[in-house]
Amino acid sequence: MAYAIRFHETGGPEVLRREQVTVGAPGPGEVRVRHEAVGLNFADTYFRTGLYPAPLPAGIGVEAAGVVEAVGQGVTHVAEGDRVTYTGSPLGAYSSERVMPADSLIRLPDGIDFETAAAMTMRGLTASYLLRRIHPLKPGDTILLHAAAGGVGLIVSQWAKLLGLTVIGTVSTEEKAALARAHGCDHTILYRQENVAERVRQLTDGAGVPLVLDSVGKDTVAGSMASLRRRGLLVCFGTSSGVPPLDAMKLVQHGSLFVTRPALADYIADPAERDDLAGELFGHVAAGRIGIRVGQRFALEDAVTAHRTLEAGRTTGSSILIP
Repeated sequence: MAYAIRFHETGGPEVLRREQVTVGAPGPGEVRVRHEAVGLNFADTYFRTGLYPAPLPAGIGVEAAGVVEAVGQGVTHVAEGDRVTYTGSPLGAYSSERVMPADSLIRLPDGIDFETAAAMTMRGLTASYLLRRIHPLKPGDTILLHAAAGGVGLIVSQWAKLLGLTVIGTVSTEEKAALARAHGCDHTILYRQENVAERVRQLTDGAGVPLVLDSVGKDTVAGSMASLRRRGLLVCFGTSSGVPPLDAMKLVQHGSLFVTRPALADYIADPAERDDLAGELFGHVAAGRIGIRVGQRFALEDAVTAHRTLEAGRTTGSSILIP
């Protein structure tokens, strides 16, 4: 019997429930997918807490990899038996199998296994648009990357080295600092012990950086702005510490800064652009130029424990759930 993790009210991890579900046949434009691995992302907690509203009761999760078991009428870009991955679909990835829109699926190259795919599709596509679409970076540029030992951070650091960039990464512990450096981060800052902006200025001879990639939010936004050079860009692509307050006058005071709060969905809405970003990502991973670190594996039925671990900041690299 198929099962899914669902929630009937918003709140802490304890609201997540394992429920048996009936998975029917796919309708027009739909597929039925059997999941082999499911991605665990911090954004999942936003739906669970209600920060991102969803009609209740609701499934949870937007990323997984598996095998197409059946296709509905009009589906042509995937077929029964295809290995696929996806991110950004309707909620419901925390499940053993599901019926879902076929348009969300990306065919998975043979050289990438299901666990790697579930660990990297959202994070890898995020790294892809951050480095290839947000800002005209050039070899020799230096960037500041928060949460450098996280799933996105480890991919960004490796990809940045391929682009000839210097990466300054913030982390919470010496262990995470070593992990970040092992994945290409040039300099690490222990943000709980050091003044981030002061260290960035020291490392850049007082100039600051042209780009800050900030997935933390409220706790880091002040240091992020103080680390930017004149007319630099702050990219707030996550809010693990809460939504940051932004005062437009602070942008002026720090040198006519720019700020964007992007969402992956807006960079993969066009199937052609999504396939372009995914193709470059998959090429690097399949060739071994970018390694994907699965730091934590949880049984899907242990989603409550997984969410508690994630929110406590006790994860490194990517985390996945196994049905």
